[in-house]
Amino acid sequence: MKVKLIALFLITVGLSWIAISIAHAQSSSVTIVPQSSFYAGVGGSYNSVNFGAQNVYAVGTSNNYTNNVLTSSGSAWGPTSVNMGKQTAWAPTLQAGYFQYIADTHYLWGAKVTYSYLGASSTVQNANIPQVGNYYYPSSNKNVLFVGNAVANSYQTTMNNQLQLMPFFGHSFNKGFAYIGGGPTISQVKTNINNLVGYATINGVNTNISGAPQSFSSSSWVYGAAALVGATYFLSPSWFLDLSYTYTQTNNQIGNYSSAFSNPVNSSGASSSGTLVGNSSGKVLTQSIALTINKSF
Repeated sequence: MKVKLIALFLITVGLSWIAISIAHAQSSSVTIVPQSSFYAGVGGSYNSVNFGAQNVYAVGTSNNYTNNVLTSSGSAWGPTSVNMGKQTAWAPTLQAGYFQYIADTHYLWGAKVTYSYLGASSTVQNANIPQVGNYYYPSSNKNVLFVGNAVANSYQTTMNNQLQLMPFFGHSFNKGFAYIGGGPTISQVKTNINNLVGYATINGVNTNISGAPQSFSSSSWVYGAAALVGATYFLSPSWFLDLSYTYTQTNNQIGNYSSAFSNPVNSSGASSSGTLVGNSSGKVLTQSIALTINKSF
């Protein structure tokens, strides 16, 4: 898939370069490109979405009882990185924009708003967050160090909606124009941490402290930035094709999580209660090749 995306990127850049060359060679040719125009278009895009390394930090606290008598209290904490994979996705794409020639030249400026629904997800199974901590035993007034881990059945990051505002600058030729641009983006990113359990290794035994698995979710709109290169081809003064390559990077999507737990009394009379608190953050990189058909107004 990566080879295909690189090939499409090279094709887009090549077409833009050819368009610029033609523009210089045919600068005196009669153009069918309107002097200025609003436009709207619809099409599709092929996207490579890189979810990168997601940074995760978790803290667990617990009070432990035997026959309803507090025997120890403790906490554990630790960071980790969850390395997510790359995903590819075809997405419907809508765009609307405006362009205008600069005085009596073959140069033009404009801006467009582009929307895509990517629906791309990356999932890591059995995500592990190593932790260290200590227990305090009131009966002996001692602190005991221990290691543990929080294990999630799966860790998933999803990129859904993406909206881009892209000012651009271009050069026209008789049946279109080539352009480059860039601007701000806003993307909807969602993180799911599914079926997490906190464990502690006590006296060499890996013990379930937090009880039943718990799931956490965070969804937010994240700002970012994008750069693009593209070329248009006018089928008539009112209709044109637009082929473009876009590279987008979001800011960190930050999720905060908090939950209480209660681990019921077992056969030996032991029980525990406490909290699970944590956060996650990560950027998403997207490379897109889009082709749209547009109506000029």
